[in-house]
Amino acid sequence: MPADFRTMIKLRTYALFFVISAAFLLQSCSEDPIEPDNYDIPETYNFENVSYDGQIQRLSQFLELKALMKTGAAGTELDKTRLNAMYANDAANAMWSGTYDESKQMKNKTFESVQQTFVALLNNLAEASKSDSAAAEGRAGVASTLDQANSYLLDANGVELAQLFEKGLMGALMYYQICEVYTGDAKMNVDNTTVEPGEGTAMEHHWDEAFGYFGVPKDFPMNTDNTAFWGSYSKSRNELLGSNQKIMDAFLKGRAAISNGDLETRDVAITELEEELELVAAGSAIHYLNAAISGYDDFARRAHVLSEAAGFIYSLQFNSAGQVSKSDVESFLTLIGGNSDVLLLNFYNVSKADLMDARDQLASKAGLESIKEQL
Repeated sequence: MPADFRTMIKLRTYALFFVISAAFLLQSCSEDPIEPDNYDIPETYNFENVSYDGQIQRLSQFLELKALMKTGAAGTELDKTRLNAMYANDAANAMWSGTYDESKQMKNKTFESVQQTFVALLNNLAEASKSDSAAAEGRAGVASTLDQANSYLLDANGVELAQLFEKGLMGALMYYQICEVYTGDAKMNVDNTTVEPGEGTAMEHHWDEAFGYFGVPKDFPMNTDNTAFWGSYSKSRNELLGSNQKIMDAFLKGRAAISNGDLETRDVAITELEEELELVAAGSAIHYLNAAISGYDDFARRAHVLSEAAGFIYSLQFNSAGQVSKSDVESFLTLIGGNSDVLLLNFYNVSKADLMDARDQLASKAGLESIKEQL
């Protein structure tokens, strides 16, 4: 993890399913620390004065951008100006179907030093979409699976840039904002006394904003409909990791603890969030590496799932408390794509042995060795 990252502060998805219901939560006036068994932790995110509209807007923007990127595989020539306008919420060029506050964008919430990497991925995607040829080594185009069931737009190195962008940005934006920004010192060492109607205290509001980036309804996981991004992948990995309830419990426990002045329990919840979200990221990367290993001889299939695996691996560096370091990330990317730079990955020449090696090393680092072949 670079030094500049270590010093960084721990910094409408559609509004219908993110609407917050009003509920009650006991507030404490005691000056003494309150133990967790002295207050209630609700089963859903039903707290007073909750607002994370900015996060809802950014997730919804991301969904729109994701949908547009996917059309490249169907022969649509993508406009890099529009793609970048969506990333930076330049409404004049983004042509949104939704309505967003001009101050809410994805780009300026992405970890600063990698923002230009995502701009480059969008530009490269637009360039690849101009090809009217079949994909081949050294030539961008569309590749179809052996059964002709699915087709993917690949760059000249066999990378599905739309998938790499999506999964990578899940890390550099949402994962980073949860683990490094909104549950970090600068956002947690703030006023927890003055209540702003509709938002709560400054500390409560920051915690709510972290929850907003998880991409789930307030009654998750009882309700697993309409999840997005990390919420969706938590659901996908839940059978083996039990991630849904663990992550939701941490969000609920942390918010209740903050509202009751129990900062020790809040900090426990932060650690739990960091650990469980990393397991979802690593588990998802291993899942796609397994798919690449089992489907190795179908290049289009392999390129598709390796692009997803690479995005999740890349994401792992944006949690400085995680078990997987930036150095580990670079090593795994080199094993599967021949380069530590995501802009230079090539999936044409990777061997099955290298894929297995990357999976096994990642599983060891993340503590998932016992289930690595099941993921």
